[in-house]
Amino acid sequence: MGPIRGLKRKERAEKDTSIEELESNNDGPCLPPQPQSFDWWDQFSKRLTGSLSESKDSANFELIFKISRKTFKYICSLVKDVMMARFSSFTDINGRVLCLEDQVAVALRRLSSGESLLTVGDSLQVNKAIVRKITWKFVEAMEESGIHHIQWPFTETKMTTVKSKFEKIRGLPNCCGAIDTTHIKMCLPSSKNKSNVVWYDNEKNHSMILQAIVDTDMRFLDIVTGWPGSLSDSIAFKSSSFFKLCNEGKRLNGETVKLSEGTELREYIVGDAGFPLLPWLLTPYRGRNLSEHKASFNRRHTATHSVAQKALSRLKETWKIIGGEMWRPDKDRLPRIILVCCLLHNITIDLDDEVQKEILFTYENDSEYRQQICDSVDKAAAGMRRKLSLYLSGRLQP
Repeated sequence: MGPIRGLKRKERAEKDTSIEELESNNDGPCLPPQPQSFDWWDQFSKRLTGSLSESKDSANFELIFKISRKTFKYICSLVKDVMMARFSSFTDINGRVLCLEDQVAVALRRLSSGESLLTVGDSLQVNKAIVRKITWKFVEAMEESGIHHIQWPFTETKMTTVKSKFEKIRGLPNCCGAIDTTHIKMCLPSSKNKSNVVWYDNEKNHSMILQAIVDTDMRFLDIVTGWPGSLSDSIAFKSSSFFKLCNEGKRLNGETVKLSEGTELREYIVGDAGFPLLPWLLTPYRGRNLSEHKASFNRRHTATHSVAQKALSRLKETWKIIGGEMWRPDKDRLPRIILVCCLLHNITIDLDDEVQKEILFTYENDSEYRQQICDSVDKAAAGMRRKLSLYLSGRLQP
């Protein structure tokens, strides 16, 4: 039930004896994939049925997978060694062996559409059990080969770039990230089932929390997932390794910025009112009839923090398997699926995917959830926030 921490997932996966492995006796003999001397999409598109078969041009590829061919090829190259090392002769309903590109396409369709195993299988002419096994095989490969696409900007050069971009939004100096959470909703048996009560959140949904820190490009720099939806944002945050690292001075410990004589601003991230006010986590002022410098700070803070809300919204709108209400998911495996969706999200940003840039997103994160409030306030942080707001309004002399 705990959050993802590092790369222990691979060992867990190898010990799993779930239905995916139990069904593998129908795979047939293990045969190597056949060399592809033709354009892969031309052949794969012939398998499409229903609405997916209406058009078989490049635009339809992008519509189906929500990424460019360039990104698709990169993802294939990323998972190739791991997926082929664990090769099984998966076949479609006509007995044709599925090559690497076929398998990646099946997995991406499942993750991006959020459709049931049966619906995905029918549209791609693949048995639903095969869809399940291929998707999980892809998740394992992405965990092993793609984890480097989520990392904190440790070098001074990278962090300087991040802080410079944040300051350009609305002038907040030395800001290193924006933090927010979202709920991955699940359809579980009645909450009267004791094992499911903990997943029942304040909005009467069963859900799992995803906490993310992002940069101005909406790239995930740090994520934590796996906590049940009944936990508040602040409790989940204080249970994270990021919180521990910051408290130990091992993160957000870079160069300070001088605001005035004797006043320096350390590195920090911004979060909404659901998070505690800390020396390295600045939240907005609360209350009505705020003074001008406080109201101005809140406007700057809101504009800066919005990148986190947009990133989580874009994640769930693109990878719809976690954007809707998942039907009785394996709660031990769900965090790993969420992680891979976050990795895919970052890959499209890292590759400057032109298809993703053209998609119109609503950018509404958990709009049905009420704003949480955390009353935890660090006095030193409150003083620093005041000095920063006065500095930004020109009332704190250098």
